[in-house]
Amino acid sequence: MKVADTRFESIIGLEVHVRLQLNTKIFSSDINDYGQEPNTLISEISLGYPGTLPRVNKKAIEYAVKMGLACHSQIAPEVLFDRKNYFYPDLPKGYQITQDRIPICKGGNIHIRSNHSDKRIALNRIHLEEDAGKLMHDSSKNGTLIDFNRAGTALIEIVTEPVLHSGDEAYAFLYEIRRLVRCLGISDGNMEEGSMRCDANISIRRIGDAQLGQKVEIKNMNSLNNVRKAIVSEIKRQIILKQNGKEVISETRTYNPSSDNTSTMRAKETLTDYRYFPDPDLPPVLLTTEWLESIGNKMPELPIEKEQRFRTEFGLSVYDASVLTSSDSLAIFFESVAIECRNYKSAANWVMGPVLTVLNSRKIQIEEFRLVPKQIAGIISFIESGKLSYSVASRKLFPALLDTPESDIVKLAEKMHLFSEQEEELVKAVKEVIEEYPKETEMLRNGKQKLLGMFMGKIMKKTKDLSDPKKAKQMLLDALKNT
Repeated sequence: MKVADTRFESIIGLEVHVRLQLNTKIFSSDINDYGQEPNTLISEISLGYPGTLPRVNKKAIEYAVKMGLACHSQIAPEVLFDRKNYFYPDLPKGYQITQDRIPICKGGNIHIRSNHSDKRIALNRIHLEEDAGKLMHDSSKNGTLIDFNRAGTALIEIVTEPVLHSGDEAYAFLYEIRRLVRCLGISDGNMEEGSMRCDANISIRRIGDAQLGQKVEIKNMNSLNNVRKAIVSEIKRQIILKQNGKEVISETRTYNPSSDNTSTMRAKETLTDYRYFPDPDLPPVLLTTEWLESIGNKMPELPIEKEQRFRTEFGLSVYDASVLTSSDSLAIFFESVAIECRNYKSAANWVMGPVLTVLNSRKIQIEEFRLVPKQIAGIISFIESGKLSYSVASRKLFPALLDTPESDIVKLAEKMHLFSEQEEELVKAVKEVIEEYPKETEMLRNGKQKLLGMFMGKIMKKTKDLSDPKKAKQMLLDALKNT
């Protein structure tokens, strides 16, 4: 069945919830700590007991302001809260404290790069709110359990205008959000742990039409890749409906990665269903000009600014600079390696290659990485001086450094006999290849250069690709002259 159809365009708006890294929850002194035993970080306030009164966490307001400044938003002079009323088992109060009338941050935009083109995604708002609890479906007991530890944790919700048009743009937008919150130090942005959650509102319309089509909301996407895949899948589904003369129903759907399909969850709520009204227990919080200026003066170098500086100062590609600024800590680590070794491209390759591979495989952050920039720079200097090949350095020395208390890379390389071992193996391999192919050796010596590739392949195979190709080639040519 036909799916791709140039008569239609997709219109996408995103709602991104970011959990703020605070010691306590947004309206109570309950500890905010991910991964603890269920229902151990709760109190009368987070459970909504009658007679309890909330009090706003000042740090949550500061973090929301930081995000607003980073996104060029207009900051409201006072912070007001509202109640969003709905019934669901994970919402103990029967309402959520949020911001409806006046968000703390209005408008703004976020710069993204998608498919080699730059674009600014317009924001509608950024507002503060509390999170609900977490439902855990237990198939073995044929029931559902509720963990209220998450109830009352501080969130900012970043709402875009309906200006995105593809899954790739949505992926790029979320990637940029994650870079921003990590740089600002307000969240770790890990979707897998629920620190960042995204709902996508998707509709299609015929190109040229002014009116938007029926909006479908996709929920429960737990990774950047799944957001992209879910959007692509839903766009295809809506186009197929239109091609068959059917109408798209406005509803809330969920995405199943294993089947790569979206399925119905429930009918789409409307704003009137929530019966918003001002929260009577929370008075307005006035934001003074002096306080806002003090936050603005302490803003760090933003990822897009750092990325541009890395491209200019270190001559990096757009891709390399983007990866190395994915977190502030990673950017600092790379910059330290680059300054130590002065070979900026090699520094980038090592951080994006072996270092990131270890971080991902061990599921650790760069702050937990046991090697320091000076050690990585030292490995690079071994390769540049010809003492070690990249293969020996990356396959033998680097892993050994990770798992030994020896921090001196020179002593460790000598203890492992890497310098002499590489030289001896290469000499032996060149000699053996020349002896094994006497006819071809004579032809190569007489100028048949096409055979050089064959000889190099045999030598590298004998040394298990651990030799420096340049050094191996020079040693081969020297041997041909002297035999």
